[in-house]
Amino acid sequence: MTHKFKVRQMVRLAQPGFSDTRTNSGNVYEVVRLMPADQTGEVSYRIKSGMTEKAVREGEIRSA
Repeated sequence: MTHKFKVRQMVRLAQPGFSDTRTNSGNVYEVVRLMPADQTGEVSYRIKSGMTEKAVREGEIRSA
């Protein structure tokens, strides 16, 4: 499976979690690294907003 998003592209979480809705940093993230596919074949990304960086699967994010 190929990556849908590119490094430095701005994305949003498709379903923001509780902690993301309480902070401003949960709105828009920048893709900082493309990660390989997991056991299910879905690719992952490292995304960052301010000091917050996290790993997400492609299905968990959308274009900003």
